[in-house]
Amino acid sequence: MKAIGYRQSLPIDNPAALEDLELPAPTAGPRDLLVRVKAISVNPVDTKVRRNVAPEAGQAKVLGWDAVGTVEAVGAEVRQFKAGDRVYYAGSIVRPGANSELHAVDERIVALAPSSLGDAEAAALPLTTITAWELLFDRLGVAQGGGAGQTLLIVGGAGGVGSILIQLARQLTQLRVIATASRAQTRDWCLQLGAHAVIDHSKPLAAELKAGGFGEVDMVASLTQTGTHYAQIIESLKPQGQLAVIDDMPVLDAMALKGKCISLHWELMFTRSKFQTPDMAQQGELLAEVAKLVDAGRIRTTANAAFGRIDAANLRRAHALIESGTAQGKVVLAGF
Repeated sequence: MKAIGYRQSLPIDNPAALEDLELPAPTAGPRDLLVRVKAISVNPVDTKVRRNVAPEAGQAKVLGWDAVGTVEAVGAEVRQFKAGDRVYYAGSIVRPGANSELHAVDERIVALAPSSLGDAEAAALPLTTITAWELLFDRLGVAQGGGAGQTLLIVGGAGGVGSILIQLARQLTQLRVIATASRAQTRDWCLQLGAHAVIDHSKPLAAELKAGGFGEVDMVASLTQTGTHYAQIIESLKPQGQLAVIDDMPVLDAMALKGKCISLHWELMFTRSKFQTPDMAQQGELLAEVAKLVDAGRIRTTANAAFGRIDAANLRRAHALIESGTAQGKVVLAGF
């Protein structure tokens, strides 16, 4: 089968950083679906793994944790899906990725794709949707329909996770949603997605909130550059506020949270699939719920850049855009 992968960790401007490959097709395990991949999207995790995780000697590593495709075969213990189903999912960090014609994935983290979206548009959603949903409802503990009188500040509102988090918070809670963005086009994007207001994260956050008449906030979802904004995030949070984080940094000083008794919540959407947790199937369930919201017109795709067919050259372009830190919404590719 056709696949795109790498044999050594290289800068993205090196043609060997991602290469077109021919690899054996996977086989479906007992709870697996074998999916013929139609479209994918690219996330920051793809670039982080490519830069930092070397393949086993003599092997190629295939990335990709967002996919839409058609089920070709099912494992012996699969009960929820059948051949011919059109599905979407984000996969597992400890299994080969979906940048390949055929891909094996556990049925528990899969859902039927939104019928109102094309393949590429649907491929933009799974990983960031799971991240945003878990962050909002599982980590911060906001109840669906709840949050009245409380304010959520989303640092990095125009990125992949921010773009869906704004929508989930507006559609499913009563939170006041303030996003951050530093360019006119990303500010407009956040407002179009439903943010009540947008402040500039290139300036001190606490001063920006005060200037906007908001004051301290109840919770912060820090999606990018947490280390850069950390002191300002703490200043911006109310005493006994909540901070949820998804990005990587060399050090995070939790002691700095003690004075205000701020709670810290990490979100990693791969945890459930990596450790096969008893509640792993919640990821498939939430994707099914979001597909209904999409088809009802309440949630829109976050696809914002289409880079053509799925091949190494186009994936290198996508990785370069992600690494630039200027991506807005999601980058999608479709067809082999």
